[in-house]
Amino acid sequence: MSHSSPFGITRRNLLLGSAGLAGSAMLTGCVGTGAGPAPQPTAGGGGTPAEAAREVVLQSNMQDAGPRQALADVIGGVTDFDVTINTVATSQFRAQLPTYLTSAQAPDVLTWYAGSVTNSFAEEGLLYDVSDLWTSGNASGFSDALRDLSTYEGRQYFVPTNYYWWALFHRTSSFEEWGVSAVETWDEFMGLLDNLQTRGVAPLTTGLANAAWMAAAWFDYLNLRVNGADFHRELLAGQHSFNSDEVRAVMARYAEILPYFHPDSLSWDPQQAAAPIARNEAAMYLVGTFATAYWPEDQQADLDFFSVPTIDPSIPSAEEAPTDGFMIAANARNPEGGKAVADHLASAAAQQEFIEKAISPNLPTHPDVDISAFSPLIQKGLELLNGTDQITQFFNRDSNDELQGTADTALMRFINAPGDVDAILADWQTAAEQVFSQ
Repeated sequence: MSHSSPFGITRRNLLLGSAGLAGSAMLTGCVGTGAGPAPQPTAGGGGTPAEAAREVVLQSNMQDAGPRQALADVIGGVTDFDVTINTVATSQFRAQLPTYLTSAQAPDVLTWYAGSVTNSFAEEGLLYDVSDLWTSGNASGFSDALRDLSTYEGRQYFVPTNYYWWALFHRTSSFEEWGVSAVETWDEFMGLLDNLQTRGVAPLTTGLANAAWMAAAWFDYLNLRVNGADFHRELLAGQHSFNSDEVRAVMARYAEILPYFHPDSLSWDPQQAAAPIARNEAAMYLVGTFATAYWPEDQQADLDFFSVPTIDPSIPSAEEAPTDGFMIAANARNPEGGKAVADHLASAAAQQEFIEKAISPNLPTHPDVDISAFSPLIQKGLELLNGTDQITQFFNRDSNDELQGTADTALMRFINAPGDVDAILADWQTAAEQVFSQ
């Protein structure tokens, strides 16, 4: 099989009824507790101690009008505390997050996402322990995969409220026309790619122009299938080498699929990459549910997906599911009030109300949310995530933006010259070491 040219061919989703899925995560955040003794709530705002005990500040990056109002409505259901929501742009929120958490009077509750950033704050003692919400609160019924994602050294520092999934999206009618179907094993997948290519269809598409990070989706999934979620997280935490036999095995699988991508994938952005599927010129796109909005409205009900097939059946199942929720600062003026607010946001009733009012593209984490009115696609997504053994997020969420940059460089080099894999992995490890040494 030749790899001489990159991607050379040689061998709106429905949430509620007809409502299309939007393209951004809505409820974001994480919840946590400090490693040491939690600070006692103190009076704030110049009020009496009793008034201060009722005050809770929620720092949010939820800017879009619909989700922002939906959050305010859901918070209105909190009757034991007076909650103030401060909203700032995501870029500003990200830049100021360390300052928020180290402030002497930190916000009580903060939106963000699970993963390495949350764990690093927990390691520094900047988050408030909410493990009891996982034993007797609304998080107690969440899946083991979500619990594992929210845990640092045996304690929970995060309350997830919603997530979305990545998968191989395709059109049902196209698969029927071509006489093909979803597959479960890697050998079956390679056979499917050959079958489609023989029919003159580009089996795979993606959009890498100004979006090199999209190349990490395949790296993540192949690493999950070859080495497992634990190795993947450890690799992204600097505990393994990118210049290792394990990663080389991942790249060997990546090289197998390169000839099956549409040759224009390097010149398309992520949205443009959906167009050939709409035109029946390409078959499958590994992408998150945010991309369902890229397809015409009259094709929304025709969309379906299946997970990246199993390579090693002994490896526990894992899915990429960027997960958002809420975290509480160890320096919060009212950490118990903040914890009560986070618990409310984790409830089935609150998640139901938020999703219905915001038309969120994300899935609820509470198993008791009524999904009967959700589209079949959404219900299938919930089934996928509820049934997986482990959840990872995405390369930068499981590491950081700096390490993502090293992946962008290495993977784009690989796509253009897969035969140079040895030099690429050696350089990738050197670049990663520089990131971890900072």
